[in-house]
Amino acid sequence: MELNASLTVGKIATSLPGAAALFRRHGISFCCGGSDSIEAAAEAAGLSPQALVGELQGLVDAAATEAPDGTVDLINHIRTRYHDTHRAELISLIPLAAKVERVHGNHPDAPIGLADLLERIQSDLHSHMHREELMLFPHMERGDHQALTRPIEQMRHEHDVEAQHLAELEHATGGFHLPEGACNSWRALYTGTKKFADDLVQHIHLEKEVLFPRFHETV
Repeated sequence: MELNASLTVGKIATSLPGAAALFRRHGISFCCGGSDSIEAAAEAAGLSPQALVGELQGLVDAAATEAPDGTVDLINHIRTRYHDTHRAELISLIPLAAKVERVHGNHPDAPIGLADLLERIQSDLHSHMHREELMLFPHMERGDHQALTRPIEQMRHEHDVEAQHLAELEHATGGFHLPEGACNSWRALYTGTKKFADDLVQHIHLEKEVLFPRFHETV
């Protein structure tokens, strides 16, 4: 990933691991202000654009250390660390979100619509991951480059859909900001959903920036 100050904060936050947390620390919104460039967002937050790009570059360098060297090992890592984890976490997060909405629906900061959003994410991710596991990954493991062009293009498109879902999660939870006196269920919901969102960014980054480029001649 090549960084420059003209990239939008929305694109960076939903594709670079750790960027969302960095933006939150600096008071930069990437859901409502997601179309702002890094330069504009930095200046609005009283930061140097060059310094912010430098911090983001540190995240790019750190993200590159996670990927296993071999393609088969990387695919196995994606399956176990992300696919299996997403499936398990969403099963528990959806009813927890429904509970918080039901109990605290009158609270001005209640995450109304979060359960529905998580259900949509679950449905989209289920189809996405199933197609990867059934078709894309086996071709990659066999080195069958000729069959990869269209599947990779489709997966990239679906990554864009998930990036939009990540921005919606940020908006629905107010940046995962807990109101004063939030109950344990609300705290558990935001802790779990934030972890899920961070994992999804890492998952997308590994596929888009590491795995898919290994088959760049087909894309």
